[in-house]
Parts: sequence; structure tokens; C-alpha cells
Amino acid sequence: MAVHRGFVRRHSLSIASVSILVLWIILYLVSDERTHLGSFFGNAIADWTGVVVTVLATKYLYEKGSAESRRPNDEGLLGIKKIWRDHSLTIFLVLTGAGWVTLFALMDSESKWGQVTGNIVSEWTQLFGLVLLTKRLIEPRSKESAQGDRAQRTVATPSG
Repeated sequence: MAVHRGFVRRHSLSIASVSILVLWIILYLVSDERTHLGSFFGNAIADWTGVVVTVLATKYLYEKGSAESRRPNDEGLLGIKKIWRDHSLTIFLVLTGAGWVTLFALMDSESKWGQVTGNIVSEWTQLFGLVLLTKRLIEPRSKESAQGDRAQRTVATPSG
């Protein structure tokens, strides 16, 4: 039982965000998308899909230079493996984003799931943009920007 509790505790954010996404999908399935409530559920699916991707992708993938990305071990990787590791978050978002765009292009954009898919394409564009923006831009009083500032000062400070 302790192992199960440990797993749930370590992955509670992932479990909660996926559970909420599943709830929105179920509610959208049984709702009329032409009502305000049905429309809300459809938008919530796209938004929470973005949340789930943010939680899971930033947990396992990395983007070199992005303050929000985790910091993997930088030893022993060369060539394509290093490029993949250094930009795995961007590569993931571009490839899956292309899949969402393709799916959306093949759908009736006014259909129940076409609208949701269009919103997911928009969400992916936002996520991709945010990853790229956080590589170079900072925001005062942001925890991530402050960590990036400290890391840059540490790297720039000569060791004595």
C-alpha cells in the first residue's frame, strides 16, 4: 500500500490533470455543443489538453535555454542524440502539432469535434510559442526568470 501511495503522491498533478481532462471529455460527449455549457466543455477540453501536455511534456522532455524545462545530465551526448535531447520539447510540440493541424484540416471545422480540434491546434500554437519565448525573454519577479538569471550569473562568474 505504501508503494501505491508513493506513486499517487509523486504523480498527483499528472493524475489530477488527466482526470479533469477525462471529465471534460465525458461532459462534452453527453452535451449539445450548440449550448453555452456544451461550448464551455469543448473549450475546456482544449485548455486541459494543454495543461496535461504542459505537465507531462515538461516532466519528461527538455528545451535548452527554456527556464521552465528541467535540467538533464549533459554528459556523453553528441550529434543527433544531443540535438534530440536539447530540443525534445520543441520537436514533440512540432510533430504532434502537425498531427493536430492535419486532423483539423481533414475535419469539418464546424462539427462538434472539429471545433474542439481547432481549439487544440490553437493551444498547441500557444504552447510552442511559450517554449520559444521563454528561451530568450524574462519576466521580473517570475520564479523561472529568477532561476535563469542566477544560472547565467553563476556561469558568467569566474571560479576562484
